[in-house]
Amino acid sequence: MRDTTITEGTETRTERDARRAMLRGFRCRCPNCGSGPLLRGYLKVRDHCPVCREDLSHQRADDGPAYLTILIVGHLMAPLLMFAFETWRPEPLVLFTTFAVGTIALSLYLLPRLKGAMVGLQWAKKMHGFGGQD
Repeated sequence: MRDTTITEGTETRTERDARRAMLRGFRCRCPNCGSGPLLRGYLKVRDHCPVCREDLSHQRADDGPAYLTILIVGHLMAPLLMFAFETWRPEPLVLFTTFAVGTIALSLYLLPRLKGAMVGLQWAKKMHGFGGQD
């Protein structure tokens, strides 16, 4: 992984590529190596990467992925619902069923990926002990 070394006076710190780490996390891969699985099960983050042994137990994603999922799904489905209603005027039960299934499917797809992206961001920014100190 490309790390950028920054020297500030006598202090040297290493910057991690946040975009790459978040993309790897979105793919449910380790933010450090990109090849080890990040999640064990549906939403449980592994304590260590099985490939590079990176300690992932410091993550604190909490409710952030759920809020982001609601935000994204709501902003996608609301305009689509209006568009479908105004364009085709389907029966209410058909409209409800279609959008209920679509909302649930998109939510279930995005939730673990957004959790991985959030863990990747925390790792890249060295938050919550990812930087080696508490």
